[in-house]
Amino acid sequence: MLTLSEQQIIQHIQSGESFEATLPDKSLVIKVLEFVPFVGTAIHHGNRFREGLNSLCALSEKERYYEEDPGSGNWLDGLPITLVACDSRYEYDLNRSPEDCLYDEAWGKKIWHRPLPDEERQISLAKHARYYRILGALLEKLASLFGRCLLFDLHSYNWQRDGREDAPVFNIGTAQIDRRRWHKTLKSLNEALNEIELPNLSVSAENDAVFYGRGYQATFTRENFRSVLTVPLEVKKIYMDETTGEFFPLVHEALREQLSRALFNTAVSFASRIKKKSLKRTDLAPSDIEPVVLEVDRKLYRLVRQMDTLMYINPVNLLQEKKRFFSRGYHYTPNFRYRQLRLDPYSVKEQLYRLPVSAISDPSLRELYRRVVDSHAMKAELLTTIGTEQFLYNSLRYYGEPSVNDQANAQFLLHAPLLDEERSVAKDIYAEQAIDRFQQAAKELELTCQVRSSKRLVAKAMVDNQKQTLLVNDNIKVSERELQALIHHELGVHMVTTLNARDQTLNVFRLGLPGNTHAQEGLAILCEYLSGNLTVSRLHTLAIRVIAVSGMLKGWTFGYTCRQLEDQYGLSRDSAFTTTARIFRGGGFTKDYVYLSGLRDLLDIYKEADLSGLLIGKGSLFCLPLVNDLLERGIIEKATRTPPALNMGIQHNPVLSFLVKGLK
Repeated sequence: MLTLSEQQIIQHIQSGESFEATLPDKSLVIKVLEFVPFVGTAIHHGNRFREGLNSLCALSEKERYYEEDPGSGNWLDGLPITLVACDSRYEYDLNRSPEDCLYDEAWGKKIWHRPLPDEERQISLAKHARYYRILGALLEKLASLFGRCLLFDLHSYNWQRDGREDAPVFNIGTAQIDRRRWHKTLKSLNEALNEIELPNLSVSAENDAVFYGRGYQATFTRENFRSVLTVPLEVKKIYMDETTGEFFPLVHEALREQLSRALFNTAVSFASRIKKKSLKRTDLAPSDIEPVVLEVDRKLYRLVRQMDTLMYINPVNLLQEKKRFFSRGYHYTPNFRYRQLRLDPYSVKEQLYRLPVSAISDPSLRELYRRVVDSHAMKAELLTTIGTEQFLYNSLRYYGEPSVNDQANAQFLLHAPLLDEERSVAKDIYAEQAIDRFQQAAKELELTCQVRSSKRLVAKAMVDNQKQTLLVNDNIKVSERELQALIHHELGVHMVTTLNARDQTLNVFRLGLPGNTHAQEGLAILCEYLSGNLTVSRLHTLAIRVIAVSGMLKGWTFGYTCRQLEDQYGLSRDSAFTTTARIFRGGGFTKDYVYLSGLRDLLDIYKEADLSGLLIGKGSLFCLPLVNDLLERGIIEKATRTPPALNMGIQHNPVLSFLVKGLK
């Protein structure tokens, strides 16, 4: 942040330069990231008191703090232009006229032990005048660019003092607003505020219920800038204990996230009515990535890039334990062994929560990184407990468990007989030929990656994201149609999103957003379907995984599960073991149920919405609104590669279409 004089700040404004600065005396922080037709101010945010006044003041710091609006400046984080005053209103009140801005008495209390010396009064008055010269220069610039401007004048208010429990959380003061002229903007703001959700609190927004918006800042703008709409907005101090000054972190953070977004959305609505400019949402939000985001992203990636669950969860002694299991007639629980962790998960968790995520001002990016940090902390806990009884609990936390609908969908699919063309299909493609075909497909799709065999896979194939490598099970044996499905699944989705993630400035999309397994696997199965390579047999496999996960959670043993899959669901001995091993590895791995629920959810989105937000990397439905916002604003790049199946337009077998579309 720069330190600039008043003249330098005004010069930056007049020349149209983006900047972020504070005055030399630290009384004001101004941010102008983009020149847009709206401004946010928090003129009572601070409680700084210049040293010369302390000995003269009759009030304690706690008494002064009670009447300030702490935290109000944080609620403006998402706006490109903000002015946050850092001095106490007891030094000079920016919401009172120059004649009345210096208190002798306020709220029934005398402020000074003796009358303020004239030289001290002049210093305070000069600060007051300086703020309004800077604000005036800014509004004049914006009015010249856009013809009109919206100013959010943010405050908070004490409600416990008056016992007004029924007072609204948000109070819009309209006394100085031409409500006929600006009624659409006021309506937009009321609607946006009423949509805010705060923990354990009812939220309401009203006009003139507590305050009327008669402050000097609104008067100043009304008298000097007819084209500026100033909206005084008071927030009830439900985010803190107003008597002690103690903050309620969850409520304050929710306000920081949601109020900022509500103000921005109102500003978008306001800007859409500016006739002289064709302004889109993308024109109104900052498109640059702030340095703290790059710092968090870099440190986060370095911390968790080795945390690939599948690389650690695949048993290193799978084949030996498989032989032992069958040789003992299913009366043996495999004792799987796993790779040693190459990281200290306890240290990782500590460092994750030290990342300066709270310093990120952009609400969407801040929320995104918070979710990712929480997700990877949970993942570290999962990896720590591989091979122990606690692993199942952590797997449930991370992946969840099949719902009643998931289990009903599984039963629905298992009642469907195989199609005629699926019966007696030759599985005559082995590892060496499969690798050649994968390499050929990667070349045709222009994917820069490696393909090699592995003896340690439970699955038929798997993408190693860190090494940009497709690993192929050394014992693979598939039909032509299964191979094509794997090409669209592994290369068409998993490798495509791996490479797309590497094109992004932010590494977070290489790591995976919370819930990315559900979205990635759902998208991959969807592409099997759209390419014409999904079969009833494959749907049976996905359904059986749901049944097996549900059974494990009910207490089925390894041997009982394997027998059930053979006897009740017709799997071969090898397939039954593989499915059971997938689910029991680590101590109980619930991930496999998400393939079916992912297909259901992705099919709905494919029919109704744009999937591009899921293609930029390891995206998720949980974070899709945040990602779409970042895409729309140009903070992240659109994907350069697209799964080919999304554009194929294959005519599907009617029975298969009925089954897929029948998922609920």
